[in-house]
Amino acid sequence: MLLLPGIALAADKPAPAPRFDPWTIIGPGGGGTMIAPTISPHDPRIVVEHCDMTGAYITLDGARSWRMFNLRSVVDVFAFDPRNPKVIYAGNQALWRSEDTGRTWSMVFPDPRKNTIEHQNGDHSEYSLTTGDASFPAGQSISAIAVEGGANSRIWLAFGPRRGADASLLYVSSDRGASWSRERDFPGERILELASEPDALLAIGTGHVHRLARGAWTPLAALPAGVTRVSAGGAEGRTFIYATSQRGEIQVSEDGGASWRVSQAAPSGRFQAIATSQRNARVAYAGFRGMKLGEGAQDTFNGISKTTDGGRTWTVVHQESNQPAKNKTNSWIETRALNGGRDVFFDTPWSVGVAPGDPDICYATDLFRTYRTLDGGKTWETVNSVRVGDDTWTTRGLDVTTNYGVHFDPFDSRHLIISYTDIGAFQSHDGGASWTSATNGVPSNWRNTTYWVVFDPKVKGRLWGAFSGTHDLPRPKMWRTRDPQTFSGGVGISDDGGKTWRPSNAGLPATSVTHLVLDPASPAGSRTLYATGFGRGVYKSTDDGKTWVLKNSGIPGETPFTWRLTRADDGTLYVVVARRSEGNYGGGGDGALYRSRDGAEHWEKIGLPESVNGPVGLTLDPRDNRRMYLAAWGQGRSDVDVGGGVFLTLDAGATWKPIFQQSQHVYDVTVDPKNPRVIYACGFDAAAWRSADGGATWQRIRGYTFKWGHRVVVDPVNPKMIYITTYGGSVWHGPAQPGPGVAEDIPNPVPVAR
Repeated sequence: MLLLPGIALAADKPAPAPRFDPWTIIGPGGGGTMIAPTISPHDPRIVVEHCDMTGAYITLDGARSWRMFNLRSVVDVFAFDPRNPKVIYAGNQALWRSEDTGRTWSMVFPDPRKNTIEHQNGDHSEYSLTTGDASFPAGQSISAIAVEGGANSRIWLAFGPRRGADASLLYVSSDRGASWSRERDFPGERILELASEPDALLAIGTGHVHRLARGAWTPLAALPAGVTRVSAGGAEGRTFIYATSQRGEIQVSEDGGASWRVSQAAPSGRFQAIATSQRNARVAYAGFRGMKLGEGAQDTFNGISKTTDGGRTWTVVHQESNQPAKNKTNSWIETRALNGGRDVFFDTPWSVGVAPGDPDICYATDLFRTYRTLDGGKTWETVNSVRVGDDTWTTRGLDVTTNYGVHFDPFDSRHLIISYTDIGAFQSHDGGASWTSATNGVPSNWRNTTYWVVFDPKVKGRLWGAFSGTHDLPRPKMWRTRDPQTFSGGVGISDDGGKTWRPSNAGLPATSVTHLVLDPASPAGSRTLYATGFGRGVYKSTDDGKTWVLKNSGIPGETPFTWRLTRADDGTLYVVVARRSEGNYGGGGDGALYRSRDGAEHWEKIGLPESVNGPVGLTLDPRDNRRMYLAAWGQGRSDVDVGGGVFLTLDAGATWKPIFQQSQHVYDVTVDPKNPRVIYACGFDAAAWRSADGGATWQRIRGYTFKWGHRVVVDPVNPKMIYITTYGGSVWHGPAQPGPGVAEDIPNPVPVAR
């Protein structure tokens, strides 16, 4: 189910009936880029969309609740079957089909039976396919889908162009995807949309609209220069096409692409997103950036314009500047964006989608949220979150947030904190049923990411936070072109359980602090703490976090990527240094593991397992600290990455052996504190794993399918339950041992390269 039991959406919007999913997504909802809302032509309450963090989403009840599903990679395009309301298609590196309104999915093209194998390579475990299906254009991604109605049953797919190529490819199937043929190429173009007319197919590219009728192709008039988005629909027997370009203007064709006219031009607003109603194409909505009402930057705003006359005239129906829109029901996102009154310019719509049969229904997405109108733009509502209290929220299931840990108050089992990227920390006082922001007092240039928090086990209300203005560490994209010594961030202290914070950075230069460890043997009130400054080193405080001293003796280099700390019961410290290479073994910049036996005064290097250069996390067995588990990121290869997985030492790092290789991108290992024989592994390969025998054998945790996982956290209240933090899918909460009947997004996946 998507929401916790007993949480109502609003007084007039009861919570949806429980679903048979064993997993609940927890958190405030929203918080990341949402893309391409696509509305069913059969029922406007059914909407699908995707995000940039591999998740896809479906609502069956008009955005009151959403279900996240995952098709191995970011979905690029959706399409509904015009004849069967239960059939939905999705395209990424493969064509997928659901025949039960998005509950389960199967691969259609390439043919999964023809030696089709999934590959997950590189730092982001990027998805690709090899196949014996000779008709499939390996290495391409689907950019457009058209499913014909009427007497025809053809499915059309546009692929590419892939990197290094210069042509989109058009494929067609006349037998519902059982076989495919290559219809034609479009040199020098990317096909942006495929649209069906009663007697023709339109392939709308970046250069021309190409029309297929009676077996012959005709290129029509050239599209506007630099076109980036298009949308087509019918009205009064004509095909309307709307297009936006890099120049930010709107052009319209009323004759299916035979001719074009400028409909709205910059600088009265640079238009990006565009969508029309498939059955009433005189109506369209366009998202814009920087519309001017007068002279000066203070008079500009972002928003949405609407036309009801085929683009002859446009009216602004939604606008936001440094204040939320007045005609929109807002969520925590809009309140948070204001940052206590600080000017924030709300984002321009990234995508818009209009209901094919009802032009009054329009969904819009941007870098933070999804919102929609049901009355033609008169009013709008943000639909990723539900207000539970004055400033408390819960998700509707539409979550695009990265997180690192779920942290539990030792004095209150119902008090939880999630350390998030982009939206900072959020806390719950009702066991995860509702959430509120927990970054009050954190400097604005630190607020983006909370990498970790640690509670004082003896002082009620006291905790320390690791904050950073740079998200997504240790991913190379964050430091590839930027020196980590320019990052902002630091340590904060709270004495009221996270309601308010104050910086505590004396001796600690501006840095991305990514982890904190508290020495429980140190006296309350003058605790010893250790912090990792990414690109700086290890810092130590002996006065409750008030002052800090750099402790890098034995750790070479001026900018070590110190990432994670682990403390043994006898006080021995371990620090994981993330690699600064792109994963190529022996090329320099390898990651490392160091140990200190004297409170971080001196560090000694510990040898890594053979072929490992990407350590990510180290976990100790609580009953035997010499038994340690190392999580590692693999080295990139063209077929199967190597050097990743989970490695075990029984002698505190003197020797290692691999115990888990099914995933080459393991982010962390978790040991059940009440039963150390039970361990978990999670990472970027669309799975989490459980072992009940100390890593000798492993089972995938059914029902958890998110592509990019972070770590498993055992629920301290109910040890039969676990939390799983993710890179872009919020926090999942569910059973540690789901039964065999648990539904899967892809019940019959193809094999993965090993």
